[in-house]
Amino acid sequence: MINFLAIIVPVLIVILLARPTGLYVAKAFKYERTGLDKVFGPVERLIYKAGGIRQDNQNWKQYAGSLVLTNAVMIGLVYLIFRIQAYLPLNPSHVANMEPTLAFNTAISFMANTNLQHYSGESGLSYLSQMIAIVFMMFTAPATSLAIAIAFIRGLTGRPLGNFFVDLIRSITRILLPIAFVAAFVFIAVGVPQTLEPSVVAKTVEGAEQIIARGPVGSFLSIKELGNNGGGFFGVNSAHPFENPDNISNMLQMILMMLVTTALPFTYGKMAGNAKQGRILFVSMLMMFIVTLGISLTSEYAGNPVLNALGIDHHQGSMEGKEVRFGVAQSSLYSVVTTASETGAVNTMHDTLTPIGGLITIGNMMLNTVFGGIGAGFMNVLMYAIIGVFLSGLMVGRTPEFLGKKIEGKEMKLIAVTMLIQPLLILAPTAIALAVYPETISNPGFHGLTQALYEFTSSAANNGSGFEGLGDNTTFWNISTGIVMYLGRFFSMVTLLAVAGSLLAKKTVPETTGTFRTDTGLFGAVFLGSVIIVGALTFFPAVVLGPIAEYLTLKP
Repeated sequence: MINFLAIIVPVLIVILLARPTGLYVAKAFKYERTGLDKVFGPVERLIYKAGGIRQDNQNWKQYAGSLVLTNAVMIGLVYLIFRIQAYLPLNPSHVANMEPTLAFNTAISFMANTNLQHYSGESGLSYLSQMIAIVFMMFTAPATSLAIAIAFIRGLTGRPLGNFFVDLIRSITRILLPIAFVAAFVFIAVGVPQTLEPSVVAKTVEGAEQIIARGPVGSFLSIKELGNNGGGFFGVNSAHPFENPDNISNMLQMILMMLVTTALPFTYGKMAGNAKQGRILFVSMLMMFIVTLGISLTSEYAGNPVLNALGIDHHQGSMEGKEVRFGVAQSSLYSVVTTASETGAVNTMHDTLTPIGGLITIGNMMLNTVFGGIGAGFMNVLMYAIIGVFLSGLMVGRTPEFLGKKIEGKEMKLIAVTMLIQPLLILAPTAIALAVYPETISNPGFHGLTQALYEFTSSAANNGSGFEGLGDNTTFWNISTGIVMYLGRFFSMVTLLAVAGSLLAKKTVPETTGTFRTDTGLFGAVFLGSVIIVGALTFFPAVVLGPIAEYLTLKP
């Protein structure tokens, strides 16, 4: 009963918060009055004036150019901080400068909203790097995602795309900063450290010395989860008691991970002027989430099939790699939430999940539509919605329409290229890693293939979690995953923004009796079918050779 409540309570809270949060986000980006105007309005105007930002509308090329160039400059700045952190203040533990390829990987990782970490959190960065570089990117990266998702929705619904700089700033001031500020105090209240004091040296009961790391963790943790960042202040991430002390902090982390991403369907419905469309997408994604959660829980509670065949009592499920204070239920739920929301935080080691439990985490990232990350994932959701409309139109011999705009060859070519880039970024480097650098993969056979596949899937999907044990802090892994993270992040953003710009330029087509409505249960079924047929089958051969083959070999 307790395990059931640990699962149902956070899921219910997220469902209840999704609609009001979504309506607030829509209000903020439609520039309607909110309760935060008096607080942040003057701050925003000051930033606009200091930065010379004109609050005019940009076309898709200007919006995309502003996004890519701004993010490139920020990557360069934080790379420099990582390279010289040993000479900067707020470094009481005397952390050394980052090695060039690791600094390259880390700078791209956090700016791409991936937070893949090829270093141990507490020993790889100084306090200054954690606060000025990492936390800075933990705000600007999700703000970038949210801004472009809003621009994409505007374009689809026939509105001007807006201004990237204005949307970036409002994403921080109206959404991320207020919620993260409050959440930080809650985390500190339940025991998460928030200090600039150095690590503590303690004496163990045997008389040995133990170094206990600490730092400004509370403020780091709140935006880590809310912004779907996921990088850990400590090497073991949210499995560390200072980063996740108890069941309250664990539940709050999951709620924060899902808060904005589950709200965006309702934001879309409000901005499209058809709330039912948003509800259909929300329910469709919720169904996928519940199915994946059910499969994960079933697999983890079933435990290791080899031990079961030997008659070893495994009634509590597979506890390998899991924290005792969370158990199987909250560990499985967390693994599904963090990959469904493309956050990447972990409170259990995904490498130790059962083969099917691991398959669910990889599958969520490959699809990137089970709610998806803060903005970028929802763009993928709308992409699959357009694909569903297009396929339906072809079946009845009618030019497909989406939100009153004809879907024609130009848009579908852009979407086709967008769909092909992710499999290419995942499968090609995985094959290279397995063929050329097998010594960095710590597990033999099928599990070793999954280990490499997971690393590049996590990189391409802007997730950042990993099958730990991989020898990833090498030149090959740092450079290859850095490139994959960058292309996986920005390529699809630009192409889908081009789709929005193309549809925005078209005249609205009046709705007729032959128009395929996108606010019905039938459309929800078509959307789910498109995700499964087009998305899942793309990666089916790879997962057959990895987690599915491993599962079959373990079965007695």
